Amino acid sequence: MRRDVTALPLEQAPAMPALETLDPGAAVARLQELYEQATGYLMERFQQVLSGRSPTARYRAFYPEICITTTSFAHVDSRLSFGHVAEPGTYATTITRPDLFENYLRQQIALLIEAHGVPVVIRPSNTPIPIHFALSDDTVITSDNDNVDFHLRDIFDVPDLSNTNDEIVNGHLLRDENGVGPLAPFTAQRVDYSLKRMSHYTATAPEHFQNHILFTNYKFYVDEFASYAQEALNDPASGYTEFVGPGNVITRPGETVAEPPDGPQMPAFHLKRPDGGGITLVNIGVGPSNAKTATDHIAVLRPHAWLMLGHCAGLRNSQSLGDFVLAHAYLREDHVLDDDLPVWVPIPALAEIQIALEQAVAEVTEYTGYDLKRIMRTGTVATIDNRNWELRDQSGPVQRLSQSRAIALDMESATIAANGFRFRVPYGTLLCVSDKPLHGELKLPGMASTFYRTQVSRHLKIGIRALESLRDMPLERLHSRKLRSFEETAFL
Repeated sequence: MRRDVTALPLEQAPAMPALETLDPGAAVARLQELYEQATGYLMERFQQVLSGRSPTARYRAFYPEICITTTSFAHVDSRLSFGHVAEPGTYATTITRPDLFENYLRQQIALLIEAHGVPVVIRPSNTPIPIHFALSDDTVITSDNDNVDFHLRDIFDVPDLSNTNDEIVNGHLLRDENGVGPLAPFTAQRVDYSLKRMSHYTATAPEHFQNHILFTNYKFYVDEFASYAQEALNDPASGYTEFVGPGNVITRPGETVAEPPDGPQMPAFHLKRPDGGGITLVNIGVGPSNAKTATDHIAVLRPHAWLMLGHCAGLRNSQSLGDFVLAHAYLREDHVLDDDLPVWVPIPALAEIQIALEQAVAEVTEYTGYDLKRIMRTGTVATIDNRNWELRDQSGPVQRLSQSRAIALDMESATIAANGFRFRVPYGTLLCVSDKPLHGELKLPGMASTFYRTQVSRHLKIGIRALESLRDMPLERLHSRKLRSFEETAFL
């Protein structure tokens, strides 16, 4: 029988004083001190409870936060889509894992101070850290520990999903009840939730994710990516220093990349550079639900760009198997984002991404100018949630596809692009035609395997080449103003 411990007094972690500073480095250092003190306190108390020591209080520690107050409108560089607040007032955000986000935080704080000329305040927030998020990933929390005769939720704070949401990025939370505006697109609880989910789905730690993401829906791309990684690690000039796969298995130069395993739902593979400028490939599998799940969580890492590389149904008779499709628009019939981003919201093509992809196709295929049209079309890609759409009455789907001027159809691209738009992450899509169901060219097992093996290599090289060119682009150019609304958070 469990003891009732709800009447115990509340004990809070010792509070460090607030720091007001114009130094981004000092600000990040204090964030790390506050976070380590808070999580260290919770872990110590948790271990005491698990060891059988009776709790003498309910234990609580708080996330650190960044706060800034401006009293005048800043004369900011109008070319920038981030780095400043929209109007005078107080703005704040809670922070988790400042060790993981150190470079990001240093950069965003520096831009904020430069734009407004006022200091930031680093202090403990009023938001408790749930015990689940304070512990390392290998810590097991169970409700049947022999040494525990009370509910852990009565002693520690636990995740509260009512406060773990996307109100900020969806534009529903402009000010809180105290008139404080959000400084970043995600709260600390939302970030922590996704960091835990990311590890679960991809079987790799968030620390390994790189700033440039490739999504695919076929294992053939994983195998090819592993081969590419082996070549890159063997080339000192490539700049890549590690390859990490599921289980956080690390391969370094001079070592052999292991065969990619089967196992996690959405395995991730990371070709790393020391500055985070490498490439992560995630095999999301098939369907818009998986595409939304993966991007919902990876978005909290604030990647610089993500691209979808996959196969599609070609809808035009002039297309051939193996042709490329560069999406310039999306017909959204995936439905998984309808409550977060209505279908009437246009998803614009981003010039920087489109140019990078088109140039990469030209470089890898050696087609240039007008001849590029022989193997690539640009236009609308339709994304649906019915894998067997061909079996329905053709008059409905085909008419809509024709009216939309769609040139290709798949199950993930519009979802990934729409979530990129929603989360302010630059996005793009380059697909490869693998069948033409409207013209009687269906994928059969033998044909599909042969097609995949012959086409995947150059398709992947194109995606990698595009991301490498985007890596060399200044961040302020890559993060387009098209992705920002009327009143935006200062942080990317």
